[in-house]
Amino acid sequence: MKPSPRFTLAATTLDAPDAHELALFYRDLLGWPVRKEEPGWVEIAPHDGAAGLSFQTEPRFTRPQWPTASAGQQMMMHLDIEVDDLSSAADRALALGATPADFQPQDDVRVMFDPVGHPFCLFVRADPDA
Repeated sequence: MKPSPRFTLAATTLDAPDAHELALFYRDLLGWPVRKEEPGWVEIAPHDGAAGLSFQTEPRFTRPQWPTASAGQQMMMHLDIEVDDLSSAADRALALGATPADFQPQDDVRVMFDPVGHPFCLFVRADPDA
């Protein structure tokens, strides 16, 4: 029997009107260095070599809609970002260009939008050993 091939998640890729601009937002938010940069494409990743984020320019990008509505571009994914202080992390994200979602479904999570409208959630892990 042939062995199963190895699969390793290398990155999650976000489309944007300008890959470089959105990459700068996440670089500054997460503190990750740029790993690769070329026209219309940027990769950032943590220093430990773990999976990172990639950004590609998509000229026909349409801002996702959250919460979901019956019409328009639906949100297809979002990023969950663990932080150690929810209030200061939300303030930092706002200072970098994020906006808070009008609808906040949980008291211990902040739903934010990056500068092009991708939703992401900031949260503090309830059980640090989990």
